Amino acid sequence: MYANDGFRELGRDECLRLLARAPIGRIVHTRLALPAVLPVNFTLDERGAVVLCTSAASELARAVDGAVVAFEADAVDAARHSGWSVVVTGTATVVTDPAEHARLARTGPRSWAPAPEEVFVRIEPELVTGRELAGGQSLYGCLDLRA
Repeated sequence: MYANDGFRELGRDECLRLLARAPIGRIVHTRLALPAVLPVNFTLDERGAVVLCTSAASELARAVDGAVVAFEADAVDAARHSGWSVVVTGTATVVTDPAEHARLARTGPRSWAPAPEEVFVRIEPELVTGRELAGGQSLYGCLDLRA
């Protein structure tokens, strides 16, 4: 990111703090050699890994297990021309350990589209990046938000 592009880079801790407050994110994976994006609800575990719950029979569970994926969440205030975006990039794995699955069933995210058999997917945060735009301000000027 250029220092004068109007965005402020966010550190890892700030990114994780913002992610923890976001109710919805988007998982980006590969489907038929093309990018695919799906909205999902999620939680963060104690190490900052993204955890989501999906049907064991879903295309998503099959597509992401063992693959490098991106996960993005954001918040936008269109009236004030401000907001933030955080991207977590890392390897996604379906949780197979029975004890970990049982723990996540008690404490992890609940799918908004429940299925008879659900799995948890964990994305280990190998790269965490974020940026914030505050009120349309940059070195090139400030948008008149009253217009």
